[in-house]
Amino acid sequence: MNTSSTKLWVPGDWNAFFGFGTNLLVNILVLTGLLRYVLGMPDDLVFGRILPATGLMLMLSTGYYAWLALKLARETGRNDICALPSGIGVAHMFIVVFVIMMPIKAKTGDPVAAWEAGLAWVFIQSIILMLGGYIAPIIRRITPRAALLGTLAGVSITFISMRPSLEMYMTPVIGVLCFAIILISWFGNIRYPRNIPAGLVAIAVGTLIAWGSTLLGLDYGNMQIDKVTAALTNFGISIPLPAIDHVFSGFEYVGILLVTAIPFGIYDLVEAMDNVESAEAAGDHYPTHRVVSADGIVSMIGCLMGNPFINAVYIGHPGWKAMGGRIGYSAAAGVSMFILCSLGLASLMLAIIPVVAILPILLYIGMLIGAQAFQESPRSHAPAIMLAITPHLAAWAKTLVDGSLNAAGTSAAKINYESLTSAGVIYHGLEVLGGGAILTGLVWAAIAVYIIDRNLYRAAIFSFAGSILSFFGFMHNEAVGFAASPDVAFAYLIIAGLILWLAKTHHVTARNSNLVLQEETPHAAEL
Repeated sequence: MNTSSTKLWVPGDWNAFFGFGTNLLVNILVLTGLLRYVLGMPDDLVFGRILPATGLMLMLSTGYYAWLALKLARETGRNDICALPSGIGVAHMFIVVFVIMMPIKAKTGDPVAAWEAGLAWVFIQSIILMLGGYIAPIIRRITPRAALLGTLAGVSITFISMRPSLEMYMTPVIGVLCFAIILISWFGNIRYPRNIPAGLVAIAVGTLIAWGSTLLGLDYGNMQIDKVTAALTNFGISIPLPAIDHVFSGFEYVGILLVTAIPFGIYDLVEAMDNVESAEAAGDHYPTHRVVSADGIVSMIGCLMGNPFINAVYIGHPGWKAMGGRIGYSAAAGVSMFILCSLGLASLMLAIIPVVAILPILLYIGMLIGAQAFQESPRSHAPAIMLAITPHLAAWAKTLVDGSLNAAGTSAAKINYESLTSAGVIYHGLEVLGGGAILTGLVWAAIAVYIIDRNLYRAAIFSFAGSILSFFGFMHNEAVGFAASPDVAFAYLIIAGLILWLAKTHHVTARNSNLVLQEETPHAAEL
């Protein structure tokens, strides 16, 4: 085995660096906007404390996964190993802002108290991840690939792909053109002059169009010189400082925190398993326990230094690998984000680059992951994948309904469910199906896969697990609690009993690693 030939950087890393780097940049810009404009946090807190800690976490995370990829490459003697992408958990970014920090800010009027509550929330989740690292490999071994990748496809279609798609078409001259630039290179494998990375070409073209239109009075991208000038005032060197006292001050709100920290800690656990499965489907095997535990440790370090956002392994490993990314792109992107955050450059980047020029990269990743669920699973499991996607569609639709009602100054509770149902919006159904979507999708898809494979005993086990998870609110509910969704839990229990009864009455036996019905089923194809 020749380990000396392992390269830390290959030409394809440039493509992955600009693609992954812009992905991280988008998230940095979004969270900066949330902190400043939604929570109204002062710039000295955002640029002096939070962003430097966030940059440190990103550098540690991406550096670790680059090292893990290097280790795997040397152990296997392969030169095509791609590092796992990682960064700020996107779903959690919005949860911690809108569900944790915003209510505390509204209650106290103190942005520091809101920040401290966010830190305590991440602290609790980090512990769940570190402990869960030992459980995750077991869960992964018994869960079908279609279930793991299917629920991931649901996330990619709804919460990753849809918003970029919609925003692209709000400014199509930039968004759609930049998307075409990326498609031509990353799907069509057509290189641009001098091998300039497609991600960089897309950003450059989008930025030129945006600023050019501003000069012509067309205003594509809403670019303004005044914003650039104002952004320069945030430039300066800020280093991460310990925030341990702020973390433990946030435990004053522990009752509010636990309601979401526990289910989202489990969400992180399942999401990490999904993404490790995605990487393995692309040919790179990483130890699940190391990945999950590392997310917890890195998140804990970031939290103790002042970062109120969780770290997560990202969806998208096959995408970066397909465009040539190997080891170096990951660490390079993390170092770049640390420099950007420590120098206060996020504000300047937000003022110079139109976000719509970056969004097509997220859509590309969403497309790739959605496709992978079908490409890397048996064809017979396709219905199970579709079933795994359904809860995410419900969760996404509910966010749109809630956002619309909030904008109108009302809510579903004020309007009442019957009125919404009569208008064609089955709101309570969206609540129940979309609550805990990632676990719901995984459990239902696993049940479906094992029914398709006639492995009825395992289908019953997952049905029983669905009953327990629903009873305590991890599925089909938005908060953990005792008897949170008793009706749904009872339904899963009945399903488990039905499947077990059918398994026994039809004399199920094991064959070829699957349990199949011994009696003939001549009409199965017709069904």
